[in-house]
Amino acid sequence: MADISWLMALPFLIQFHLSGMEWSLGLPFCKLVRMFYHSYFYLSIFFVTCVSVDRYLAIVHPIHSPVLLTRKRAIMLCAIIWVFSILMSIPVAQMTYSSNCQSNNKTVCSMYIFMGTVRQSLPYSLCCSCAGFLLPLMVLSYCYICSVCHLRRRVDPRLRGLACELSAAMVLFGLFYLPYHVSRNMAIAMPSLTPDNPSAWEVADIVFSLEMCVCSFTSCTNPLFSCLVGRTLRRELWSTLWKLIRKHRVEPEHEEERKTEVSTS
Repeated sequence: MADISWLMALPFLIQFHLSGMEWSLGLPFCKLVRMFYHSYFYLSIFFVTCVSVDRYLAIVHPIHSPVLLTRKRAIMLCAIIWVFSILMSIPVAQMTYSSNCQSNNKTVCSMYIFMGTVRQSLPYSLCCSCAGFLLPLMVLSYCYICSVCHLRRRVDPRLRGLACELSAAMVLFGLFYLPYHVSRNMAIAMPSLTPDNPSAWEVADIVFSLEMCVCSFTSCTNPLFSCLVGRTLRRELWSTLWKLIRKHRVEPEHEEERKTEVSTS
C-alpha cells in the first residue's frame, strides 16, 4: 500500500518536469504532493525494516516469533508507522512554496532541498536522515547479520542460499539509500559551504536529482523484489500464472468442441 500510494503521487511530479518545470495545480496541491512523496519514501524504508525484523524473529527465534508478533500487534505497528511517517513529513509541506520565475513567467513547485537557506532545511534533513535511515539501517543490519550467522551454522544448503539472499538485500538497501541521504544533505549545505562557487551547487543538485531517480526506481521495484525473494510467495505466483496459462489453453478447445456440436446438431 505504501509503494502503490507513492506511485499515485509520482505522475504529478512527472507531469511537472515534462511541462518544463511549470506547476499549474495550485500551492495547496503542491504542498500535498511534496509532503506525501516524502512520507511514502520513508514508509518504504520503515516497512522494509519491519520485514527484516519479521524474518529475524522467524529464523533466530522461531518459537517466540508467533507470540511476539501477533496479528493485532502487527496491525498496530503498521498504523504507528503510517502516522509517524506522515507527522515526520509535515514540515515538508510547511517549507514548500510556489514561486513565479520572471524570466519565463512560469510557476514552480519548489523543494525544500533547494531553498538556498540551511537554517530550517538542513537540521530537518539531518533529523530525517537519522530517524528515517540510520536507525532503520542499524536495525536492519543487526537483524540480517544475526540471521545470516544463524543460517550459516545450519547444514541445509537451501538455508545457506537464503543467507546469501539476506546478505544481498542488506547490501542493496545501503547502496540505494545511503548515497541519496548523503547527496541530499550536501545539496542543502553546499550554498553555505561554497557561497562563491555556484558551479559546485549545480553539481550537488545534479547528483541529488540522479540519486532521487535511483531511489524512486527502488520504491517501484520493492514489491516485486519482496515477492520474488519469498519462496512461498514465489511458488504461489508461478502456480497462479501456470493455472491462468492452462485456463487460456483449455478454453479455446472447449469453444471449438461447442461449435462442432452446434454444427452437427
